[in-house]
Amino acid sequence: MCDSTCGIQVLFQQCLTLEYLTPILAALLLGGLIGIEREIHQKPAGLRTNMLICMGAAVFTLIGEHISISPDAESRVIQVVWTYVGFLWASVLIHQQGNVHGLTTAATIWLVTAVGIACGARLYGIAVATVIPAIIILLVLPPFEKKLRKNNHIYGNNSSQDKDL
Repeated sequence: MCDSTCGIQVLFQQCLTLEYLTPILAALLLGGLIGIEREIHQKPAGLRTNMLICMGAAVFTLIGEHISISPDAESRVIQVVWTYVGFLWASVLIHQQGNVHGLTTAATIWLVTAVGIACGARLYGIAVATVIPAIIILLVLPPFEKKLRKNNHIYGNNSSQDKDL
């Protein structure tokens, strides 16, 4: 006879398999790598935010894989994730005095979501191949962009430029 604690043990045994842990941990790690860069540069969406977004996208992708409502359930779940991330993305953009702030943070949220979906779909190569150049872009390009802006008259006081480097 199995009591309620037995049911909980079975649930944990099922949930803590590599089938589920690997994509979730991969999402945490890869989202965390991007989050560390954002945290170091003191951006609003830092380590925890990027880890949670990436993990959430992976979990929703895993859930979509196991929904048996229709054959296209997984793609529908991914579409919903993209839709709601769009709202989150839009919420970090700030338009002030002709300048747009937060574009890089918004783009990072979008990218981390894609990485989480790739992890949830167990497409680890795509996820890693996305994170490596993303980190390089986030680390290497800001000083180059600042130098371009300083030396280029195109960026005047009224231009729309990304203040979230």
